[in-house]
This record gives sequence, C-alpha cells and structure tokens, in this order.
Amino acid sequence: MLTFLTAIFFLLITPGPGVLSLAGVGSAFGYRAGWAYGTGLFVGSNMVMVAAAAGLAALFLANENLRFAFTVLSTAYLLYLAARIAFAGSKIAFIESSAPPGFWGGIALQAINPKAYAVGTFVFSNFPIWPTNFGVEVVLKLVLLNAIWIPIHIAWMAAGVTINRLDLQRRTQMAINIAMALAMLIVVGLAVASSLFAG
Repeated sequence: MLTFLTAIFFLLITPGPGVLSLAGVGSAFGYRAGWAYGTGLFVGSNMVMVAAAAGLAALFLANENLRFAFTVLSTAYLLYLAARIAFAGSKIAFIESSAPPGFWGGIALQAINPKAYAVGTFVFSNFPIWPTNFGVEVVLKLVLLNAIWIPIHIAWMAAGVTINRLDLQRRTQMAINIAMALAMLIVVGLAVASSLFAG
C-alpha cells in the first residue's frame, strides 16, 4: 500500500492540466470560481477513475482513433482554458474573459483528458491491495486517491488565490496569468508529444 500511495502522490503532485488550470482559475477569478471549477475537476476525476476500474479507459487508450480524438479535444479545450486564464481582467475587449470555466468546465476537462484515463488505468491495473475482492480494492483505491488528490488541488488553488489577493498591479497580475497559461501550454505540448510517440 505504501508503494501505491507513493506512486499516487508523485502522479498527482506533478503539475498537470488539472492543477495548473485550477491555480490559474484561482489566480484569475478568486476562491468562489476556484471551488466551483475544482469541484468539477473532482467529480470528473472520479468519473474517469470509475471508468478506468471498469476497463473502459483501457479500451479508449487501446483504440488509436479514440486516443487521437481525445488528444485533439483535450488540447483544444486546454488552449481555450489557457486563453481565458491569460486574458482574465485584460483590457483587450475581444479576448477578455469575464467568466471562469465553472463546475461543468472542470468535468469537461477531465472527461476528455487522456492523461486522466492513463493514470486511472495505471492505478487500477497495478498495486494490488485486496486481490481477493476487486470491489473492495476499487473502493480503497478511490478513497486513498482522493485523500491525496483533494489537499494537493486545494493547495494549488490556494496558491493561485493568494496571488490574486496580493492586490498586484494589473500588468503584474496579467503577467502571472500569462505565465500560468504558458505553463499549461507546455504541459499540453508534452502530452501531445507523448501521444504521438505512443502511437
């Protein structure tokens, strides 16, 4: 179990689209928006984990066309999120973002995020905890996964909100938002490259 917990910790602590976008939403829009979006990420993450436990994730990842479609959809959505975060509060009217992605935005990200399915498949295909009862093992893994997932994501959101509450100059705040968006783009690039090489 310790090996499982260690693997989950490092899988989740590593900056990915979920935590980076959550920090970005917190920085750009504050706690209320961060909680709504983060709750959507949480629900979406658990939906993906259940799908992975049921074997659906393996089907998605084994089908090259489905994997490509998910990669395209998730890349497009992450680019959209990155733009909303980067230009939140911007005075450039045609790209200013006045509304955060919200609860459904969090679910949407997880639903089309190939990394989430890959992590889910990895988690439920390895580290047997209760091999004689798969149902109990799934529940245990979900509980342990969320026990690590929740504080990590809250910490990232709080970091973003802290930046928001520092009452920085608009240009400084916008520069931070753009930096977060660029970090998301780097993650997107790595994910796309990984998918291409995997194919």
